[in-house]
This record gives sequence, structure tokens and C-alpha cells, in this order.
Amino acid sequence: MTRNAKQNKHQDPGLKALLWTVEEAKTQLIHSNKNISLASMFSRLQVGMDGEELTEQETALYDRQIRVWGADAQRRLSKSHILVCGMKGTVAEFCKNIVLAGVGSLTLVDDRVATDEALFSSNFLIPPDENVYGGKTLAELCCNSLKDFNPMVRVSVEKGDVSSFGGEFFNKYDVVVVSCCSLSTKKSINEKCRKLPKRISFYTVDCRDSSGEIFVDLQHHIYSKKKLEETIECQLQYPSFEEAISVPWRVLPRRMSKLYFAMRVIERFEEAEGHHPGDVSIADLPGVLKLKKELCEANSLNESHIPDALLERLVTGTREFPPVCAVIGGILGQEVIKAISGKGEPLKNFFFYDAVDGKGIIEDISILNPKSGS
Repeated sequence: MTRNAKQNKHQDPGLKALLWTVEEAKTQLIHSNKNISLASMFSRLQVGMDGEELTEQETALYDRQIRVWGADAQRRLSKSHILVCGMKGTVAEFCKNIVLAGVGSLTLVDDRVATDEALFSSNFLIPPDENVYGGKTLAELCCNSLKDFNPMVRVSVEKGDVSSFGGEFFNKYDVVVVSCCSLSTKKSINEKCRKLPKRISFYTVDCRDSSGEIFVDLQHHIYSKKKLEETIECQLQYPSFEEAISVPWRVLPRRMSKLYFAMRVIERFEEAEGHHPGDVSIADLPGVLKLKKELCEANSLNESHIPDALLERLVTGTREFPPVCAVIGGILGQEVIKAISGKGEPLKNFFFYDAVDGKGIIEDISILNPKSGS
């Protein structure tokens, strides 16, 4: 046992009661004189609220994480099922993070066939040797790579067009993360998740050039957080994706992130022109600027809130910037872990990051509270 472990075990009585150290377990074995394996004894302490336990292997592998967020949070992670649609660089970073954290299963959906262009993408899960592609999809290639990160997590591939999946398909999952999808597909999947009897945490993530955004819908979420010396229970009510983006621009605060407006303009342009998400170029800039002018007039918003230079950067820089992928994928992974574990205050309900100024901004955009932001 390390010196830090000896020091920390006495700091928090709740942690001491929940997690016995190896040294304490050995003492119990001597006093009880029972022939029980040390791992089994330690594992039985990891009983969750529903009676399910972490296995001995999970307890050993996730020991450090258990010391940080507790056995019950780790048990919830180990029993969770995550669905990810669209394998881009940011999503690859997210998948790596939650696989290492120890979720129960991860299902990937992306039927795009890998080509030599994948070699130049920011998705580090794509092997650098195009000879291994062999007609495989991006989901299949990423699946093979992710299995090496943590063999205890079940990683699989689901084939098909995610927009055509019925509501019952999503009922198998606790978290749904959507990327590389059209505006209408985001709305549709979010509504399908909301109509199910179980609560599903829904996220969208989009990264373009050196900036990106995350949207979060946890519906009615209950969580605990530390306040001074006590733990308090809190609740948050989230709007759907469609409800959030339907809030009139004119009622939003003046300091609202410019990325929010810019992303909505490009999203609408791609939908109207029938482009796949991210399939725009400098040739589309006049059309994007024209749509910006129309949307600003319709929403009584000064055009200066959506700088032409920002739109040009998002249109021309369609490739993801790897460092930004790491930042946004890390934030998304953190938020999903908080949602599953019920520990810590989750963001509500948009997060924006731009490497140009290095700022990460949270904006609360909802019908109930349209003028809040942070």
C-alpha cells in the first residue's frame, strides 16, 4: 500500500466504510480465520444500490477510480450501455475515455467505408496502414482498436442508418451520443429517446476546424454534489434539442457565444442544400452568408453577432483539429460519466470551445430560462 493510500484512507469516514484497504482486509482475515480470498472479500464491499456487485477483476482494474468517485459510481458505469453514432476524431477521443473509465458496453454506428482519406483524419483509432481497411466501415475499424484499450468493455458495431432505427432500438441504451448527423436526424433521435419509458441521456457533438460544441439533454436529472461539508441532492430539467434551438434569438443575452449562432446557420444551410454534415467548402460561403442575413433579419438579431470570418473558418476548415478533439472529447466523456454516476453538477445545456481564444463556454438555452448563460 502506498504512503498516499495510508494517508487518504482516514480522511473521509464514508470512503473508509465503503472501501477497505488491502491492509485492513488482511487484518480481518487473521481475526476471522476464514479461508476467503482477499479479492473476494474486497469485492463484496462494492455492492450497489440494486444489489449487483463489481467483479473481482473490475475491482482490481478500477481500483484508482473507485478511490476517486466511489464503488457505487463505478458499479453504475460498469452496468451502463452507450450508443455512439458517427466516428469522427472528437468521438474517437470520447470513446477512448469512457472505455478506459470502464462502461459496460459501447456500440458504434457508422457505415461509411474507410478510404485512404481516413489516413489524414483526426480519428486516431483508424490504423495508419490502409491495407487493413479491406472494405471495412469506420465503425468496424474503430471497434477493433477500442477493444485493445480495455478488454473488459464490450465494444460492438451496429449496422444500418441510425435515422431509420425505431424507438425501441434506443431503449437498450443508457446514453446516446450523436455526431455526423443532419439537423433533422438529431431532432428525430432525441425525440425517440424522450418517448421511451426509461430516461436516456442524449448528447450531440460537432467539431469543425478549431472549434466545436456539445449539446446535452438529460431530461429530468437528479444528482448529488458537495456543499461545504455535506452532500446535497439537486435536480435539473432539460429541454429537448428542438426546444433549445427554437428559442428566439432575440431573447438570448447579448453575450451569447457567437459559435452558437454560427453553428445554427451552417446546420440550417447543410439541411437546406442536402449536404452531409461537414460536406461544405469555400464555394458554399456566399450561400451561407446569404442565409445568415436572412436568419438575422427574421430573428431581429444584429449581424455582428455572427462574424463573417467565423463562418468562413467553419466552412473552409471542415477537418477537425486534433488538440480540439481532445478537449471536446474529454469534456464529453466527463459529462457522460457524471450523468451515469449521478455525481457532480452536469453542464446545461450547450458547451462551446474555440481554440482561437482558448475559451470554453457553457450556455443554458431553454424555453423556461432563455436568458441564462454562463
